[in-house]
Amino acid sequence: MERTPITREGYEVLKAELQHLKAVERPKTIQAIEEARSHGDLSENAEYAAAKERQAFIEARTSDLEFKLASADIIDPGDLPKDRVVFGTSLKVGNLDTGEELDLQLVGPDESDANKGKISVTSPLGQALLGKRPGDVCAMNAPGGKREYELIEIV
Repeated sequence: MERTPITREGYEVLKAELQHLKAVERPKTIQAIEEARSHGDLSENAEYAAAKERQAFIEARTSDLEFKLASADIIDPGDLPKDRVVFGTSLKVGNLDTGEELDLQLVGPDESDANKGKISVTSPLGQALLGKRPGDVCAMNAPGGKREYELIEIV
């Protein structure tokens, strides 16, 4: 099984979601199915169909989370080098085209969230930044064309 890098924080978020699905959502959905069954004819029962669809989603997500947690390779960013960009690095980059500065952290694909500045190490920008040192420039191909970023600092 291929291991997927993840921070301790990302691992705990996935673990909490799994626990919530098992302890709260699954029992609530089972109760909704039982209640919908009590209303009679299942072939024309929209509540029953919705509850079964919700149950299928919960079971699929539960299975997905269990797989992700089992294949997770928890990496502590504090134990990694601070002189170059590696998984878990927090950094500041500047977009050379727009002058915009971004605070980012390279994380695993299961915990990336661009709105929070967490980009996947497997993303085009993440791949372009790997191994770079402050002052280095990296280029990546984006849908809008080639973009260049300068690594300002490793935080």
